[in-house]
Amino acid sequence: MILVSVGTQLPFDRLIRTVDQWATDHRRGDVIAQIGPTHYRPVTMKSFSHIPYDSFRDLQKRCAVMICHAGMGSIITAMEFGKPIIVMPRNHQLGEHRNGHQFATLRQFGNRPGIYAADTEVELLQLLDRVDELTAYPTLNAKAPTSFIDQLATFVHRPEKPPAIRRIRHLLSGKRADAA
Repeated sequence: MILVSVGTQLPFDRLIRTVDQWATDHRRGDVIAQIGPTHYRPVTMKSFSHIPYDSFRDLQKRCAVMICHAGMGSIITAMEFGKPIIVMPRNHQLGEHRNGHQFATLRQFGNRPGIYAADTEVELLQLLDRVDELTAYPTLNAKAPTSFIDQLATFVHRPEKPPAIRRIRHLLSGKRADAA
């Protein structure tokens, strides 16, 4: 199964239309898409504007490949579950987002194994044509390394907290920071 996700906040018709047309041309009935508030209605893909969190995580675990916008959550989840992922950033110059941060996200992650970048519909179709050959990133460990946990615990339990931590604690307690 191929799982497509564009998030829930903004339409991404270009990605949805391209994958749906590919699925139609290749007679792929195994494509499921979370399409958000898109204007394009898929013909071949099974699509939902929103999929509940637990159901979506289950689909992410079961899919063979993920296709998504350049959202951090989708990329990290693909790495966590050891799934190859095709990432197409929303292009702010085409009105798909407010700024170009998705291109920046892809630059940070796009050179890692298992992450396949598609800046254009042509590149997306080229990757889809070899979808059965794509390999995954090795799964991420669900637990943080012991050294990191130890450093974090030392910081949190340190008697001399940085001023920002003291202010946050006072705000949470309802006391004024200058009263302490």
